[in-house]
Amino acid sequence: MASRLLCGLTGLEGLRSQWGGSMASGGGIPTDDEQATGLEREVLMAAKKGLDPYNILAPKATSGTKEDPNLVPSITNQRIVSYICEEDNSAVIWFWLHKGETQRCPNCGTHYKLVPHQFAH
Repeated sequence: MASRLLCGLTGLEGLRSQWGGSMASGGGIPTDDEQATGLEREVLMAAKKGLDPYNILAPKATSGTKEDPNLVPSITNQRIVSYICEEDNSAVIWFWLHKGETQRCPNCGTHYKLVPHQFAH
């Protein structure tokens, strides 16, 4: 069957004329935007608008003081947080963060605060 389709057509140009179009809007390989579907497309479109609907990106780091804590989004009243206190340290510190007052990392003293987060859908 493939030989019947290709019979009389030579190369990629013949396939394009048989198929009726190019592989992408400008010809060639499609971009991520042209190829993405479903959730991937939704995330790409939101990223173009500067949004992060599914909390995929890392949270913006702040100074971590009591007055300016790192904000941790959560859909519940508590969330477990992992943190590497020093850049060259290989130990990960884990602690529970509860809704309400700011809380300190038990190792280095950086402050965190739980903030409510709603799903995009």
